This record gives sequence, C-alpha cells and structure tokens, in this order.
Amino acid sequence: MKGMPLLAGIACAAALAAAFPAQRTTAKPVLHGRHWAAITGKPLAATAGAMMFERGGNAVDAACAMLAAVCTMWDTLSWGGETQALIYNPRTRKVVAINGLGVAPTGATPEFYKSKGLAYPPATGPLAAITPGTPGGLLTMLAEFGTLSLKDVLSPAIQMAEGYPMDGETARSIERNKDKLKSWRMSRLVLLPRLGGAPEGPVAGEVFRQPDLADTLRKLVAAEKEALADGRSRAEAIEAAYERFYRGDIAREFVRGAREEGALITLEDLARWRVLIEEPVRTDYKGIEVCKLAAWTQGPVMLQALNMLETLDLKGLGYNTAPYIHTLCQVMHLAFADRDFYYGDPYNPPEEPLAGLLSKDYARERVKLVDPDRNDPEAKPGDPYPFQGQSNPFLRHLERWPLPGAVKIDEASGTESFFTGTTSIQAADEKGWVVSVTPSGGWIPAVIAGRTGIGLSQRAQSFVLDDVDGPFNVIAPGKRPRVTLTPGLALKDGKPFLSFAVQGGDTQDQNLLQLFLNVVEFGMNIQEACEAANFNSFQMRSSFDDHKGIPGRLEIHERVPAEVREKLKAMGYTLTVRRATSGPINALFLDAVHGTIWGGSSNYGDDYGVIW
Repeated sequence: MKGMPLLAGIACAAALAAAFPAQRTTAKPVLHGRHWAAITGKPLAATAGAMMFERGGNAVDAACAMLAAVCTMWDTLSWGGETQALIYNPRTRKVVAINGLGVAPTGATPEFYKSKGLAYPPATGPLAAITPGTPGGLLTMLAEFGTLSLKDVLSPAIQMAEGYPMDGETARSIERNKDKLKSWRMSRLVLLPRLGGAPEGPVAGEVFRQPDLADTLRKLVAAEKEALADGRSRAEAIEAAYERFYRGDIAREFVRGAREEGALITLEDLARWRVLIEEPVRTDYKGIEVCKLAAWTQGPVMLQALNMLETLDLKGLGYNTAPYIHTLCQVMHLAFADRDFYYGDPYNPPEEPLAGLLSKDYARERVKLVDPDRNDPEAKPGDPYPFQGQSNPFLRHLERWPLPGAVKIDEASGTESFFTGTTSIQAADEKGWVVSVTPSGGWIPAVIAGRTGIGLSQRAQSFVLDDVDGPFNVIAPGKRPRVTLTPGLALKDGKPFLSFAVQGGDTQDQNLLQLFLNVVEFGMNIQEACEAANFNSFQMRSSFDDHKGIPGRLEIHERVPAEVREKLKAMGYTLTVRRATSGPINALFLDAVHGTIWGGSSNYGDDYGVIW
C-alpha cells in the first residue's frame, strides 16, 4: 500500500526479476585521449572545437567555437537562443555556472497573452520570443575563462556562414517546417532558397549560405579589433563585441526586424539584459558531488531524485528490471511535480524554496510516498518549506494543484521532442578545464530578425500565465522562463569525474539520471552508458506548447525484454516501444587513475567528437 517502506515492498519483485545485464558491446567505440576532447551535435562543429585546441586554446575556447558552429548550422538551435553551462576551473578548483538565458520582453504579461485568447504563450512565432542569450553567453565565457581571441573562435562559424555543406537532418527539418517558415519574410529568404520549387529548402550536400549572419559575426570581430587597436585588453575587446550586439547597430537591426514580424522585444530589453555567472547547486551521491544549474532550469530535479534514490538499493533491484524502472519513474514523478510547482527565475520574486527541495530529510520523506506495486498517476508537489524552517505561502495553490491534463496517446507522438530544439557540447583539456553546455532556442521554424541572420528564441512558451499553474514561473517582463536545459558535471575526490548533457526537453534530466546511475551503480563505461536502453516518462507536465502531461505514459527501449514490459503494464503504465529513447547524449569520463579522457556519444543522431 502507498506509504509503506519501499524496500520491503519491492523485495519480492526484485527477487523474482533477474538483473538485466549492461550492454558490453557498443555501436561506437569509446573515444580515448590524453590532451583534449571536443564533442557536440555535428561532426563539423566538433572539428571547430578541435581547431581551437590546435591553436593552443583551452576547453572553454573549444566549447565557444563549437557553440558558434552549431548555431550557424541550425543544429536544432540558432544564434538567438539561450546558452547555459557548467565550467570546472582548475585554477580555483571550483565549478561555475553560466546563465545565458534571455528574459521576457516588455509587454509580455499574462494579460497580454490572455487577450490573444491564449492559455499559454505560443510555441512558435514572434510572440514566443525572449531576448537572445547565446551571443552574450558565448562572449562572457570566452572573456572570463578562455584564452583565444574572438576572431579565432568565430573563424570557423564565419566560414560556415559563408557556405557549408548542408546535412540531411537539418535539410529535412527545414522542409518539414517550410509552411511556417513562409510566414516570416527573412525566414523565407534565408531558409527556403528555392521558394516554390521541390524541395524549397536546401538539400543534403548543397552549400548553404547565410550572408547576413556572416556579416553579423564579422561585425563582432570588427568590434574586438577596434578595441584592441585602442589599447584595450583582451577581455575588454570581447566586451566591446558584447556591447555592439546588445547596444549597438546589431541590436538596432535585430529589434527592427523582430518587431517587423510582431515580436515585443525592445532596444531597452536588450540593453538591460546581462549574462550571470553563478554558483551551481549540488548534492552528494555516495561521495560523488553532482553539480547542476539552479531552479531557473530543471537541473535540481536530478539532484532531488538522487537524494531519494540514495536511500535505496538500486543494484539489488537489477539494471532495467521492472522494479528498477518503476522505482526511478516514481521518484522522478515526485521530483518533477516539485519542478512544475516550485521552480522559476530566482532573480524575480517569489524566492524558490531550493534549500528545502534539496534537503536530504525532505528526500527521505518524499520517497516514502512511492508505491512499490503501482504507478501513482496523481503524484503531486510536496511541501519543502518546513525543511528550511519556513511556512509555505502557497498552500492554497498546492491544495488545488491540478492534475496534468491528459492527452490522447498515439504511437507517433513524443518522438519529435527527442531530436529538436537543443544540442549539447562537451570539452575538456589536459590542464583540467572541463565544460558542459546545453544551448538551445531559435530552432527551426524560427523567425529570423531582419538582416542579422539570427533566429528568435521560442522559449517564452515555457512560462505559465496563472499562479495556480506554478506561482514561481508566471511570465513577466524581464523574467527568465524556467527551462529544461540542464548540463551536468560530477566531481569525485574534488576532481572532475563525469561531464554530461543531452537534448530532449523534459526528458533531459531523466536521461542524465540514468546515464549517471549506469556508470556509478552498474559500472558501464561512458560509451556503454550513452548507448544504454533508456526510458522516459511523460507524466510530468510538459514545458512546451500546451503544457500537458500524460499520466502513466512510458517510452521504453526496444532492448528491454518483453517480460519486463509486461510487468510494467501490470503496474499501470502505458508503453510505447522505440529504438531511440533519448536525445543524443554526449559525455566525458575523466580518468583520474590514468590521467586520460574518455568520450562517449549516443549511437544515433549526428553527434560525435574529436579527441587527442
């Protein structure tokens, strides 16, 4: 029955289910290197990172070059999106967090969207836009922690903007979304070079050119060059490029073009916004320190889940047995329910109860709610306030917290979220720098802002319009939406141990939790962990579009045995079976024993790396 001690309830089931062994052969080999590693969503972009290492740069330089390249290649994102990162600095022996998330523009109020007949901000188009964060995130990382010039780091992206061979995945995405792209003048001109033809977009292998974007990037380099000629320092020269983008001629054209299409963004919105360098949030899992971004992302859900799972015998359940999958799902449902209610922008009131949410005592109380035999479709947020010595000011909302709205389940739904909207970047070097980035936003179909070549972010859709839907994440001008983007970095004995990230919206921390446990609990190497059979719940409320959840829906990998699937169905899950059950995962294992770097990347999608 609900509330009984979990281990007692699962002991019988665990005894009946033999451990499903970890996969010991992989489709891709582990990448092994001594000096550096560069992994991201496209091989061309990984090569851009490798070029920075060859020029003597560090992992931050390489990560910035890869970020510029994937944005230029529209690798399910573009330059107008958002960038968030974790960086291990070997000089200070600390992890820092980069908050390059844009904010809601002037006029973006609940009343405005409701006047349009909307229940949430739209998923696409100009009214989905927040201010661009990726340019500022890249420039700040480079100025603060890199070593190379902006000219060096943007050189590959500028060459790509002048013309690069289009890949098949992006070509198919453009063609799928061409009807929406035709709604916006510059999007038509840039992304549909054969308007009215068949196909209308670029095809695989075709040299795809973006002269406006190339010009924008060259302007940033010119700002740096002028500042250096005036005797300013390297960091000040990069700041000059930042100023030109957010307060200069680039900003003026960006705002003109965005507002021409109906966006709300103003010059003042760009000028006021800044990148923030923060402390990450952390938990300790069996002696391993796991770092994530704060509650303006979904990152703390992984820490909450680890706090609950640490009290359980996961090895005793067996890898990917029905009790194991069920246990992780139930714990994730509890953590994600807290996310849906309590997470939001910490720079805008009300203040998130993060200390209570990450309390080990709170985790011990929450895990008692897990029913060992059945899925709980009504898992709700808890009350973390007593665990930080406070009273909950939102009990009235908590008591009437609505269940996620159910939607029809069909075999075609859910796949797109795994492969669009985000990419990930991993970089490390022999000096000890480690970088994990999950950039996103401005994905196809994007509104391109004037002659900048920059696609607008669609991240406003992650806000809600009513307190009852989550009092911490109600849209307001100048406020950051609570996003799904969630790089990870783990330390062991104070040194980098794992660096990991994935694309896939609400599934990101589900996949990263499993990858972490695959390594730590089940002894997989990093490539085995990237290719392992994942599962994803869709019970939590979506962070996108209509914000629906699907209680009991579980996507499961085809390698999970039929008998395990049948047991899960008996526990109340509705299953869809797939070959790919996560977005491409990119990860690094830092081998402290041998002083080497191990790289891994999922065996589908275009993601891969270069290592030396």
